[in-house]
Amino acid sequence: MTDKQDPAATVGRAEEVPVLEISVERHDDYVLCRPAGELDAYTVAQFREALTELADESYVLVDLSDVPFMDSAGLGALIGGIRRARENDGDVAVACNRPALTRLLHTTGFDRIVPVRETVEEAVLALGEDAG
Repeated sequence: MTDKQDPAATVGRAEEVPVLEISVERHDDYVLCRPAGELDAYTVAQFREALTELADESYVLVDLSDVPFMDSAGLGALIGGIRRARENDGDVAVACNRPALTRLLHTTGFDRIVPVRETVEEAVLALGEDAG
């Protein structure tokens, strides 16, 4: 008997593992959360955790520009993050320059609960628009 694993059994496995990278950048007036990769049932827990960690921030900007695909699980996590932020008197805006995602956010009415802008700069300006 040998402890060696058959190399053929592992070929291609790394490509099957869904990857989502999330960067968080702190700026003077807001925190930028930038997921990169697909936001779906396989990666949503990581995204939900990142948004939960940002729930106490006054202003959170989520940049979806590096998200090629988002399903209902990703949308649900985003809505949950917004709810937690608002429970803590925070505000959220979204930057998204991908037409398919922007269409999803519009079709679902998401863009009626938070500002969705094409660029990060426009989304920063939208943060706190309704506050007062």
